[in-house]
Amino acid sequence: QLVELKNGETYNGHLVSCDNWMNINLREVICTSRDGDKFWRMPECYIRGSTIKYLRIPDEIIDMVKEEVVSKGRGRGGMQQQKQQKGRGVGSAGRG
Repeated sequence: QLVELKNGETYNGHLVSCDNWMNINLREVICTSRDGDKFWRMPECYIRGSTIKYLRIPDEIIDMVKEEVVSKGRGRGGMQQQKQQKGRGVGSAGRG
């Protein structure tokens, strides 16, 4: 996975984890300077999400995630939960 930061540096490595704020951990990382003339090899690194300009993710991974989302359904607030709900604001649950 390739990560470009707002300062122009790029990091290329294997994605280990990512959180809701897009903070990521990479392993077997090669860092390239803004000018592209310096390279560093690191066993692992942490990148704060707010510094990321963009990510390049392989198409295979995007396809896997799409398939997983379809198989699991809509997630939070999906139609299944709304159909089972019988509280205020839901039609056909009137008085009497």
